[in-house]
Amino acid sequence: MAKTSILRTSLDLLFYSGASQALRRVCGGMGAIFMLHHIRPGGGLQRGFAPNAGLELTPEFLDTVISHAKSRGYELLSLEAAVRRLEQGETAAEPFAVFTIDDGYRDNLVHAWPVFRRHQCPFTIFVAPAITDGTCELWWRGLEAVIAGEARVRVRIGDEDIELDAFTDAQKQAAFERLYWPVRSMEQHAQREWIRDFCEARGVNLEAICRAEAMTWTELRQISADPLCSIGAHTVNHFAVAKLDPEEVRAEVVASRDRIQQELGILPKFFAYPYGDETSAGPRDFEIVREAGFEAAVTTRKGLIFPAHKDHLLSLPRVSLNGGFQKLRYVDVLMSGTAFMLWNGLKRVKAA
Repeated sequence: MAKTSILRTSLDLLFYSGASQALRRVCGGMGAIFMLHHIRPGGGLQRGFAPNAGLELTPEFLDTVISHAKSRGYELLSLEAAVRRLEQGETAAEPFAVFTIDDGYRDNLVHAWPVFRRHQCPFTIFVAPAITDGTCELWWRGLEAVIAGEARVRVRIGDEDIELDAFTDAQKQAAFERLYWPVRSMEQHAQREWIRDFCEARGVNLEAICRAEAMTWTELRQISADPLCSIGAHTVNHFAVAKLDPEEVRAEVVASRDRIQQELGILPKFFAYPYGDETSAGPRDFEIVREAGFEAAVTTRKGLIFPAHKDHLLSLPRVSLNGGFQKLRYVDVLMSGTAFMLWNGLKRVKAA
């Protein structure tokens, strides 16, 4: 929560000082690849205990962001068109905006698709087949569900026994924050075993959570038939690939591509790394994705697209549309590139 407040303050300073507008031409780059997860009514605006609200935003705010990009003169491009422009070194008079969505949740179909159609805005959905099958352990949602129903949380992580009060919303939030990174940082198969045991012992059905959240293959066939929609791969099991051995990374990458082709009749050209930060995907993984035949891949590293990213097509940065930052001034500052330039140590490209 403190980090969120600091980030908001930083963005407000850049906006109200006029710095983001003044430096837009220097920091703005060729365009932005936006990243979303859930788009649904009230998304990110929940009161009380809602630790995953940052992964959500409202359809109205998505509409506002697309409208703002258009009013700013951004060209709405598919990911493929943006990559082609980057590869060919084209210099356009106006920047581009690309919209990508990770995981393939049902709200993408119900609430986001109508917004994209209204604007005739291309978008890419990165699909993890285990999520679509309804069998993936969405551990961050399972952790939230358990804490929401407990007054006191008792867990063992590694050699540490942890007891946390969870009577109030603030205590629940603190408990989630205390457990989130230790769980996320686990070896990936151990993590899934841990969350299954943790949830089962407390009557939380992980498979039901996944099935309720995810699009089915039938629904994915419906949305992918729209020319505005393209489908990318996102591993099979939504593992942090940097924590797997090379053979398993390769298997996850190739199997996700092949399963999508089998189910949808579409061979994905593009890939998104689950979690996507520096601890979750690195140069070894970029090379494996390249060897698997993908033309480009996106991370969650923060930044805009510059001509030099032509040499880093397998590790492209994105701009997160975060549910805790649903103010147009925040997005406008991010689109200016000023904040990213400061956060990345004045580097336009931070690919490794």
